[in-house]
Amino acid sequence: MANKYRNHYINELNNLIGSEVRIAGFVENIRDHGGVIFVDVRDFTGIIQVVSNDDSIFDGITRESSITISGTIRERNEDDYNDRIETGKIELLVSSLEVLGKAKNVLPFEVQTSTNVNEEVRLKYRYLDMRNPKVLNNILFRTKVYDFMRSLMKEEGFTEISTPILTASSPEGARDFIVPSRKFHGKFYALPQAPQQFKQLLMCGGVDKYFQIAPCFRDEDARNDRVYGEFYQLDFEMAFAEEDDVIRVGEKIFSEVFKKFGNGKKLSSTPFERISYRESMRRFGTDKPDLRNPLELIDLTDVFEETTFRPFKGVTVLGITVEDIASKSNSWFNELVDFAKDIGMPGIGYFKVNDDMSFAGPIDKFLSEDEREDLIKVGNLKPGSVIFFIADRSNAYDYASKIRDELGRKLELINKDEFKFCIINDFPMYEFSKEEDKYVFMHNPFSMPKGGLDAFSKSPEDILAYQFDFVCNGIEMASGAVRNHDIEVMKKAFDVVGYDESEIEKRFKALYEAFKYGAPPHAGMAPGIDRMLMLLLDSDSIRETIAFPLNANGGDNLMQAPSEISELQLREAHIKVRDK
Repeated sequence: MANKYRNHYINELNNLIGSEVRIAGFVENIRDHGGVIFVDVRDFTGIIQVVSNDDSIFDGITRESSITISGTIRERNEDDYNDRIETGKIELLVSSLEVLGKAKNVLPFEVQTSTNVNEEVRLKYRYLDMRNPKVLNNILFRTKVYDFMRSLMKEEGFTEISTPILTASSPEGARDFIVPSRKFHGKFYALPQAPQQFKQLLMCGGVDKYFQIAPCFRDEDARNDRVYGEFYQLDFEMAFAEEDDVIRVGEKIFSEVFKKFGNGKKLSSTPFERISYRESMRRFGTDKPDLRNPLELIDLTDVFEETTFRPFKGVTVLGITVEDIASKSNSWFNELVDFAKDIGMPGIGYFKVNDDMSFAGPIDKFLSEDEREDLIKVGNLKPGSVIFFIADRSNAYDYASKIRDELGRKLELINKDEFKFCIINDFPMYEFSKEEDKYVFMHNPFSMPKGGLDAFSKSPEDILAYQFDFVCNGIEMASGAVRNHDIEVMKKAFDVVGYDESEIEKRFKALYEAFKYGAPPHAGMAPGIDRMLMLLLDSDSIRETIAFPLNANGGDNLMQAPSEISELQLREAHIKVRDK
């Protein structure tokens, strides 16, 4: 039986001149040209101009109303062609029109320009916002990437399996979303921060290669590359696998996805460059380096070991040398000083190198001749160079990383038409937390330490893990690891952070038991889909790719969540709300 609302989409009409058709869509615009009314109708596929020999047929319609129209496709006069739309050479002469859903006379905003509207208003009326083709295309873009990633994973022999959303609370480094239980008095479920334990249990259960596009829930403040509450990752795990097996799959995913959806931008060839964590910190001050930026850090601490310049004495001193910028204006350098103050530094020291290799700058007078000679050598200084100094007792590398990024931006060193990938590996298993006064896991607590049980003969800060991150353009795109599948290694690993065996059994009971029954070696990773989409769309906000995102503060303007619940609901869940 034929559909009573339409028999064609708008993008099918160009080849149907002279045909009777029926279409359905939304009224985008109503234009009165000297007594002749033109109506633009938009559906999921495009826009077409609609006209009538009897303009009264349009009486009472409003913009954004949903309508169904029957009529004849005819060619426009050549003078009336509209090159801005695909149907710009045709129009629909109406024979009948029915309003299916009438819109209010006054709209909250103009749909065609909704991206210029305050985001809070856009999210409140998201169903109108997404009628803007630009907005809708971003949302549909996510679906296209999902479909392509699924095809890649199936080509590699992976099986898609969904893991639970209601689970147990797990100490994985972030704050859980908790769900009260009606049936189990005083107990709570938690939404999964990641499917970490479940995918490891799948490996223990005999699944060879698993994947899913997994929702992850963390009660953490929103960032540009992550909305509050939930995010999505391409989660996968492989049994009887080593680190290189996982990295090869990761390289294929990123390479193929960015090649297909990257709009022709230059892309790193595989295999991606691998950089150890310690080397990355030494060269760039961060484990998420933007390799499009050619600037690197120079450790000058030894140069100033005997210095009389108090700000450099007894602290870490780092330098960044930039060639051929000594002629920049004072205002240019002052802007960098202001930036340094904005990130928490007292300022930033620097001097310029003159043609005769003497130095120009206030720091010069504090330098000895030996220090000058060492700086020229270590800093690779040349006439016209400028060397910037970052000195701090504990945050020098963090500050230097930010200064490096800012210099790259100000000097336009970064090619915005390039996706430059690298893999950061050999992460330390532990780091010392001053706040907790103990060692804590630096990354994933379920990773295998390099050396297995033998690793624990070293000091905790010297133990490396089979952990790695994929990084693109200064953004962490994925984390992966070889998992710890050995119960004895697991006990040793958690003992370092203060968990005895009874605590491990209590917190990770399923894994603890599963590892007693012949768990296979396994490894995996989880590319962050939201961050991939941000880069591919060159967007400043990941919310643009989500159909119904929360706002920047974690509120749902559309559904008015979070909301209060009834006293009956509270009683059924055994919950009493305390005064704030």
